[in-house]
Amino acid sequence: MLNKIDSKIEIKEIITINDLRDCDYNEQPLSHQQRLALKNFERYRIHKLNQQLSEAAFNRKYKQIQVMENLFPFKEFLKEKYFV
Repeated sequence: MLNKIDSKIEIKEIITINDLRDCDYNEQPLSHQQRLALKNFERYRIHKLNQQLSEAAFNRKYKQIQVMENLFPFKEFLKEKYFV
């Protein structure tokens, strides 16, 4: 017999770096944290891509970073490891 547990699933909107870029492009105001995350991401992206030694490695890293900007919450880029 299956036990049913009444649970509510809360869906929160995730704001990504791409979302922040869209807002900035459309001249919508960004908070200090959002602007800092966007700035950190851009520096991180350039730093990581410049470290790649071959075209294949560059392409892999580029795709990985693209996934990050499309799926990771912007607050991820407020972490110290993204301060470059």
